[in-house]
Amino acid sequence: MEETKVRLMHYDPRWRQEFQQTRSSILHSCAGWVTAVEHVGSTAIPGLISRPVIDVLAGVADESGLGKASNLIEGLNFRINDPPEWSSDMIVLTKPRHLSAAQPDPTHCVWLVVHESDSWWKMIGMRDWLRKEKETAIRFEEAKVARWRTGEGEYLAYESDKSMFFAHLQDQIEAAQRGSSGS
Repeated sequence: MEETKVRLMHYDPRWRQEFQQTRSSILHSCAGWVTAVEHVGSTAIPGLISRPVIDVLAGVADESGLGKASNLIEGLNFRINDPPEWSSDMIVLTKPRHLSAAQPDPTHCVWLVVHESDSWWKMIGMRDWLRKEKETAIRFEEAKVARWRTGEGEYLAYESDKSMFFAHLQDQIEAAQRGSSGS
Protein backbone atom coordinates (compact mmCIF):
# COMPACT_ATOMS: atom_id res chain seq x y z
CA MET A 1 0.00 0.00 0.00
CA GLU A 2 1.47 3.34 -1.04
CA GLU A 3 1.82 6.11 1.54
CA THR A 4 -0.25 9.25 0.95
CA LYS A 5 2.01 12.19 0.11
CA VAL A 6 1.65 15.50 1.90
CA ARG A 7 0.23 18.26 -0.26
CA LEU A 8 0.98 21.92 0.49
CA MET A 9 -0.93 24.92 -0.84
CA HIS A 10 -0.70 28.67 -0.62
CA TYR A 11 -3.14 30.24 1.83
CA ASP A 12 -6.73 30.13 0.62
CA PRO A 13 -9.14 32.65 2.19
CA ARG A 14 -11.96 30.11 1.64
CA TRP A 15 -10.47 28.02 4.46
CA ARG A 16 -12.05 30.43 6.96
CA GLN A 17 -15.48 29.91 5.41
CA GLU A 18 -14.92 26.14 5.35
CA PHE A 19 -14.10 26.29 9.06
CA GLN A 20 -17.28 28.32 9.78
CA GLN A 21 -19.41 25.72 7.99
CA THR A 22 -17.71 22.88 9.89
CA ARG A 23 -18.10 24.77 13.19
CA SER A 24 -21.81 25.21 12.52
CA SER A 25 -22.24 21.51 11.64
CA ILE A 26 -20.45 20.35 14.80
CA LEU A 27 -22.34 22.71 17.11
CA HIS A 28 -25.66 21.73 15.50
CA SER A 29 -25.07 17.97 15.50
CA CYS A 30 -23.52 17.92 18.97
CA ALA A 31 -26.37 19.94 20.47
CA GLY A 32 -24.94 20.97 23.82
CA TRP A 33 -22.15 18.38 24.05
CA VAL A 34 -19.61 20.58 22.26
CA THR A 35 -19.49 23.99 23.94
CA ALA A 36 -16.72 25.74 21.94
CA VAL A 37 -15.16 25.38 18.49
CA GLU A 38 -12.00 27.15 17.26
CA HIS A 39 -10.04 27.19 13.99
CA VAL A 40 -6.44 26.08 14.66
CA GLY A 41 -3.51 24.81 12.62
CA SER A 42 -1.83 26.40 9.63
CA THR A 43 -5.07 27.03 7.73
CA ALA A 44 -6.02 29.40 10.59
CA ILE A 45 -2.91 31.56 10.02
CA PRO A 46 -3.55 34.04 7.17
CA GLY A 47 -0.85 33.95 4.50
CA LEU A 48 0.78 30.67 5.54
CA ILE A 49 1.47 27.82 3.15
CA SER A 50 -0.38 24.83 4.57
CA ARG A 51 -1.67 21.34 4.08
CA PRO A 52 -5.23 21.90 2.86
CA VAL A 53 -6.68 20.35 6.03
CA ILE A 54 -9.04 22.42 8.17
CA ASP A 55 -7.99 21.83 11.79
CA VAL A 56 -10.86 22.29 14.22
CA LEU A 57 -10.52 22.37 18.00
CA ALA A 58 -13.79 21.29 19.63
CA GLY A 59 -14.30 21.51 23.38
CA VAL A 60 -16.68 19.63 25.66
CA ALA A 61 -17.58 20.74 29.20
CA ASP A 62 -15.95 17.72 30.88
CA GLU A 63 -14.46 14.30 30.12
CA SER A 64 -17.83 12.58 30.32
CA GLY A 65 -18.88 14.36 27.10
CA LEU A 66 -15.93 13.18 24.97
CA GLY A 67 -17.45 9.83 23.95
CA LYS A 68 -20.91 11.17 23.12
CA ALA A 69 -19.51 14.15 21.15
CA SER A 70 -17.11 11.84 19.32
CA ASN A 71 -19.98 9.58 18.23
CA LEU A 72 -21.99 12.56 17.00
CA ILE A 73 -19.03 13.96 15.04
CA GLU A 74 -18.46 10.52 13.48
CA GLY A 75 -22.01 10.91 12.12
CA LEU A 76 -20.71 13.83 10.05
CA ASN A 77 -18.48 11.38 8.08
CA PHE A 78 -15.46 11.67 10.35
CA ARG A 79 -13.29 8.73 11.40
CA ILE A 80 -11.51 8.29 14.73
CA ASN A 81 -7.70 8.31 14.57
CA ASP A 82 -4.96 7.71 17.13
CA PRO A 83 -4.23 10.71 19.38
CA PRO A 84 -0.90 12.49 18.91
CA GLU A 85 2.07 11.49 21.08
CA TRP A 86 2.01 14.87 22.83
CA SER A 87 -1.55 14.53 24.12
CA SER A 88 -3.42 11.44 25.21
CA ASP A 89 -6.38 13.44 26.56
CA MET A 90 -7.97 14.12 23.18
CA ILE A 91 -9.91 12.31 20.52
CA VAL A 92 -8.81 12.96 16.94
CA LEU A 93 -11.30 12.60 14.10
CA THR A 94 -10.58 13.14 10.40
CA LYS A 95 -12.79 13.50 7.37
CA PRO A 96 -11.22 11.68 4.42
CA ARG A 97 -11.02 13.42 1.07
CA HIS A 98 -12.07 10.16 -0.63
CA LEU A 99 -14.33 7.94 1.46
CA SER A 100 -13.08 4.75 -0.20
CA ALA A 101 -9.35 5.51 0.15
CA ALA A 102 -7.31 3.03 2.19
CA GLN A 103 -5.14 5.86 3.52
CA PRO A 104 -7.32 8.91 3.21
CA ASP A 105 -5.96 12.37 2.63
CA PRO A 106 -8.20 14.29 5.06
CA THR A 107 -10.03 17.51 4.34
CA HIS A 108 -10.70 18.20 8.04
CA CYS A 109 -9.29 17.19 11.40
CA VAL A 110 -11.24 17.65 14.64
CA TRP A 111 -9.25 17.73 17.87
CA LEU A 112 -11.87 16.92 20.54
CA VAL A 113 -10.79 17.92 24.06
CA VAL A 114 -12.16 19.19 27.33
CA HIS A 115 -12.78 22.93 26.93
CA GLU A 116 -10.08 25.01 28.62
CA SER A 117 -7.90 21.94 29.36
CA ASP A 118 -4.11 22.08 28.93
CA SER A 119 -4.44 20.67 25.41
CA TRP A 120 -7.08 23.30 24.57
CA TRP A 121 -4.86 26.18 25.72
CA LYS A 122 -1.74 24.70 24.10
CA MET A 123 -3.41 24.63 20.68
CA ILE A 124 -5.01 28.07 21.07
CA GLY A 125 -1.71 29.50 22.32
CA MET A 126 0.19 28.09 19.36
CA ARG A 127 -2.32 29.54 16.89
CA ASP A 128 -2.38 32.94 18.55
CA TRP A 129 1.43 33.07 18.79
CA LEU A 130 1.85 32.33 15.07
CA ARG A 131 -0.79 34.93 14.19
CA LYS A 132 0.97 37.55 16.32
CA GLU A 133 4.65 36.65 15.73
CA LYS A 134 4.92 37.00 11.95
CA GLU A 135 8.67 36.21 11.86
CA THR A 136 8.12 32.95 13.74
CA ALA A 137 5.27 32.06 11.35
CA ILE A 138 7.56 32.68 8.37
CA ARG A 139 10.32 30.52 9.92
CA PHE A 140 7.74 27.77 10.49
CA GLU A 141 6.56 28.02 6.90
CA GLU A 142 10.13 27.94 5.55
CA ALA A 143 11.04 24.92 7.69
CA LYS A 144 7.85 23.13 6.68
CA VAL A 145 8.39 23.71 2.96
CA ALA A 146 12.09 22.76 3.18
CA ARG A 147 11.26 19.50 4.95
CA TRP A 148 8.48 18.78 2.51
CA ARG A 149 10.92 19.20 -0.41
CA THR A 150 13.70 17.18 1.24
CA GLY A 151 11.36 14.34 2.16
CA GLU A 152 9.56 14.46 -1.19
CA GLY A 153 6.26 14.91 0.64
CA GLU A 154 6.66 11.74 2.74
CA TYR A 155 4.02 11.97 5.47
CA LEU A 156 5.79 10.45 8.50
CA ALA A 157 8.98 12.49 8.08
CA TYR A 158 6.98 15.66 7.51
CA GLU A 159 4.85 15.11 10.63
CA SER A 160 7.90 14.21 12.74
CA ASP A 161 9.73 17.40 11.74
CA LYS A 162 6.63 19.48 12.33
CA SER A 163 6.22 17.96 15.80
CA MET A 164 9.80 18.93 16.66
CA PHE A 165 9.17 22.51 15.51
CA PHE A 166 6.00 22.71 17.61
CA ALA A 167 7.78 21.34 20.70
CA HIS A 168 10.46 24.02 20.27
CA LEU A 169 7.81 26.68 19.68
CA GLN A 170 5.91 25.60 22.80
CA ASP A 171 9.14 26.06 24.79
CA GLN A 172 9.52 29.58 23.32
CA ILE A 173 5.95 30.51 24.18
CA GLU A 174 6.29 29.25 27.75
CA ALA A 175 9.61 31.13 28.19
CA ALA A 176 8.04 34.34 26.87
CA GLN A 177 5.06 33.93 29.20
CA ARG A 178 7.34 33.36 32.20
CA GLY A 179 9.36 36.42 31.20
CA SER A 180 6.31 38.66 30.86
CA SER A 181 4.79 37.49 34.16
CA GLY A 182 8.08 38.09 35.97
CA SER A 183 8.41 41.73 34.90
